[in-house]
Amino acid sequence: MNLIRFNQHPISLLSELMEDFDKNIFYRNRSEGSGMVPAANIRETENSFILDLAVPGMKKEDFKINLDNNVLTVSTEQTEEQEETNERFTRREFYYSNFCRSFTLPKTINLDQIKADYTNGILHVDLPKREEAKVAINREIAIS
Repeated sequence: MNLIRFNQHPISLLSELMEDFDKNIFYRNRSEGSGMVPAANIRETENSFILDLAVPGMKKEDFKINLDNNVLTVSTEQTEEQEETNERFTRREFYYSNFCRSFTLPKTINLDQIKADYTNGILHVDLPKREEAKVAINREIAIS
């Protein structure tokens, strides 16, 4: 039989284990359920900014896109209820999922020409630039 020595007291090990359990189980699950936040990529082209949100498994009818004082808000809410009734039992399951992301747009965006498209699980939002913002200054800067 071998004896194994612990550098820490067993009570402190249990305390650390419980803290890790609480962080990983309780807090993570709260944010995954109704507070899902999809990944977003923003890229700039010569004529526009393009916002891509990864939201697979949805339909374009699920999205709500609002513009209020240069703040673009993309949100969705899904609810699903299933009920199975048998002679001996009734089983009911509920599923709720939603998210809301807001982006403050720069003043260089032409707000009247914003377009959105949903294909293959990616929501693409095209944010065209105003004509005066498209002027690109291309020059070399000397180092002194």
